[in-house]
This record gives sequence, structure tokens and C-alpha cells, in this order.
Amino acid sequence: MMLSRQPLSACAQRTYNRGRARRVNVAASAATAPANGAPVSSYTGKTMRTATVKRKTKETEVEVTINLDGTGVCVADTPVGFFNHMLDQIASHGLFDLTVRAKGDTWIDDHHTVEDIALALGTAMSQALGDRKGIHRFGEFSAPLDEALTHVVLDLSGRPHLSCDLSIPAQRIGNFDTELVEHFFMSFSNTSGTTLHIRQLAGKNSHHIVEATFKAFARALRRACEYDERRAGQIASSKGVLTQQ
Repeated sequence: MMLSRQPLSACAQRTYNRGRARRVNVAASAATAPANGAPVSSYTGKTMRTATVKRKTKETEVEVTINLDGTGVCVADTPVGFFNHMLDQIASHGLFDLTVRAKGDTWIDDHHTVEDIALALGTAMSQALGDRKGIHRFGEFSAPLDEALTHVVLDLSGRPHLSCDLSIPAQRIGNFDTELVEHFFMSFSNTSGTTLHIRQLAGKNSHHIVEATFKAFARALRRACEYDERRAGQIASSKGVLTQQ
């Protein structure tokens, strides 16, 4: 069943407006449409890698659309304000076009909503990557935000694993439970088939630590998803496969 399109929240409207402004500047050169109608990235010269995943349970209703070859446009329309801000970091620094619309039982807490968004996002990422031919596979980045510094290393190996070493002083940032940061990355790793290592190298301010983490994650993921021209379309594995199927 299609999600009803409700008016965007103030946070989602701001990210949408930023996305529109960014799109005006880059749309003319970002993609072309061949005769078969499939959009092609002018950056890679290949068909854009996109996927849409819908997930509906008794607790949440989530729809995620991602374009791995986008320009950083984000529409994050969820009831979790701080998390919308983090989704915008993923899109902006990963140069992914990302739309996330979600409703959930936030009168209980934000756990189910954040978890199911992460599961859907990981599934969409895996679907968009397809057989993962020609990609770099590995990504690494260290991102600072004032006094905070986080290092992220990941491998789109098809094998889910999370090693997360964050020390976030505050239990909450606004109304957001900081315990959900690690749970988000675990859920994403499980459905995307990503080996993910996160290390906090410095930081005292909880907002800075979490935001630096999402920025580093986005940059590392961007690198891993990008095509390696020297691979010439081959899978970056001695086994010849990077998927779980």
C-alpha cells in the first residue's frame, strides 16, 4: 500500500528546499535519459543505481528511496527530528539522493522507527548495488566536528558485522536516545551486508560526536560505492562474489 503524502515537517521541508537548490545547480549535468528511459549518470556514464524499499509492520510504516549516483538531495520526513538531521548528513556527504518517509509508534519511543528505517535503508542500498561489480568495495574516512573526531572503515563484503566504539556522554540529544546510534548502524549492516568499524578518536559534545560519526560513515560509504575504473567492471573479490545470495 502506498504511503499517504502528508505535508512535510519543518525539518523535512528545510532539507527538501536545500535539495531543490542543489538540484538546480547540478541537474543539467547530473544525468541524461537514453532511449529506453533509464537515467544515466553523466559522472559515471552508467545507469543510475536506484532502489525503493517499503516496510510495513504493526509498529511502523517506512518507505526509502536511494540513488547511489545522486547529488546529495535529501527528503527526510520522519517523526524523529534529530534523526532527520543525521539522514541529511548521509545524503549530503555521501552524494546520495535519499528520500525517507516514515510513521511509527513514537508514543512508546523512537526505537522501532529508527530501527526499521535502518533496515529498509540497508536493503535499499544492497538492492541498488546489485552484484557490486566494479565498485571499490572498501571505504575509509575520518571526520572532525570541532573537538570531536570519528574514524569509519567499511567493507561492502556481503558479510554483516558491526564493531562500534563510541562514548557518547549524554543519554539524549534533544529527545533522541543516543543508544539508537549504534543500533541504527547494526540494523543497516545486517540488511546491507556491510562490515562496519566505527572508532571515536576524540570528542566531548554528544551532538558533535554523533554528527561526526554519520559524516564519516557517509564519506566512507560513498567511496566504497563508487566505481573503480581499474576494475573494469570486475568484482573486487578473489572469490568472485560480494553478495550473500
